[in-house]
Amino acid sequence: MIQGGTVLNVIDNSGAKKVYCIKILSGYRGRYAFVGDLIVVSVKSLRTKRKLSSKTKKGEIYKALVVRTKYNLKKISGEKICFLENSAIILNRQNKFIGTKIFGSLPISFRYTKYLRVLSLANGLIH
Repeated sequence: MIQGGTVLNVIDNSGAKKVYCIKILSGYRGRYAFVGDLIVVSVKSLRTKRKLSSKTKKGEIYKALVVRTKYNLKKISGEKICFLENSAIILNRQNKFIGTKIFGSLPISFRYTKYLRVLSLANGLIH
């Protein structure tokens, strides 16, 4: 469950390390964002090795896709999945991915969204 003011980790190779949630674009009544929702973020810190060749700049505003939350993700079968961190992937203005690689595993629920390309960039899937 992400809301305004939440700090998220970035799990792609765009160069950003931490982002700050400014606004929820799609989510539960515009208040909370869950896995698969869009948010507006500001870049708070960059990765140390990528500062010179980073595709993002500190302080700039981007859209982001929430891919992991600490809040339980309920499935139709009754199972619950939760992650250890809140994390997102940075998008540009046309909702295209800035990074070309995603680190870590993602829930399989992205198979049924319009962001199907996320699954091909990720390392593993969680059922």
